[in-house]
Amino acid sequence: MTIDLATASVHPHVTDRVGVVRLAHVWRVKGDRIVFTNGCFDLLHRGHVEYLEEAAQLGDRLVVGINSDASVRRLGKGSDRPLNDEESRALVVAALRCVDAVVIFDEDTPLELITALQPDVLAKGGDWKPEQIVGADVVKARGGSVHSLKLVDGFSTTALVEKIRNGR
Repeated sequence: MTIDLATASVHPHVTDRVGVVRLAHVWRVKGDRIVFTNGCFDLLHRGHVEYLEEAAQLGDRLVVGINSDASVRRLGKGSDRPLNDEESRALVVAALRCVDAVVIFDEDTPLELITALQPDVLAKGGDWKPEQIVGADVVKARGGSVHSLKLVDGFSTTALVEKIRNGR
């Protein structure tokens, strides 16, 4: 499942799977290299921003897959997560200058989205080893590259949520 087209129209960079594949075709005709990354992006923080900016530098266009609310809950991040709904999270990420498109996916992993998009570059945070990154085989089979980007120390949504809960 992806975000429906009625919701997608609230921001020009938020689209569905069909829309992002169409965009990718246009970008490829222009010779652009497409970078894909994904995550929950529940409470956007400095670590997210630096990571997304670094990912964007690996190519010409950055596509961000955002876990749907149901997908986040299945990841086991806590019964009260996500704190922000999928549409809100998509809009916040889409507003970043370095992001060209945002797609919400409902599966447990972004494999189907990666397979449909066929990005040239796949990037994840440094807590993922390149060989553990979902879709790495799909991207490498096309001659693309897979990157595990550095994490910004001291910044994580889970740590931020705990800090807020504990009043510190």
